[in-house]
Amino acid sequence: MRICVIDGQGGGIGATIIKRLKEVYQEEHEIIALGTNAIATAQMMKARANKGATGENAIVRTVPTAAVIIGPIAILLANSMMGELTPRMAEAIATAPGLKLIIPLTQERVEVVGLKPEPLPHLVEHIVTKRLKEIADHV
Repeated sequence: MRICVIDGQGGGIGATIIKRLKEVYQEEHEIIALGTNAIATAQMMKARANKGATGENAIVRTVPTAAVIIGPIAILLANSMMGELTPRMAEAIATAPGLKLIIPLTQERVEVVGLKPEPLPHLVEHIVTKRLKEIADHV
């Protein structure tokens, strides 16, 4: 299964996700790191993504090929991440046919009402060991 992990700025959230994916699934799935900037991509590649690419065109061209897209909620918000995430990127991610597993962390002025705040490691653990396992079991 092809999984795209998208992050920007320093790439810390994406790197955390990829590290845990690799710990649990090793090479069972293809993990593609898509950064809105080169630093984010480099951090995700250090976390052992199988492939990586940077920028608007890379994201727009790659997300339609993913079975699953993982990232913070900001990947769905045009002009988020201090302007790194372009409207074209947000549209491509939102309309991609793959399942989006969105982490409700953001520095934007967006609040997801009704969710209990959880630390990043707990959210990543839920995605990696529960949701992806359920998805992989049905593929």
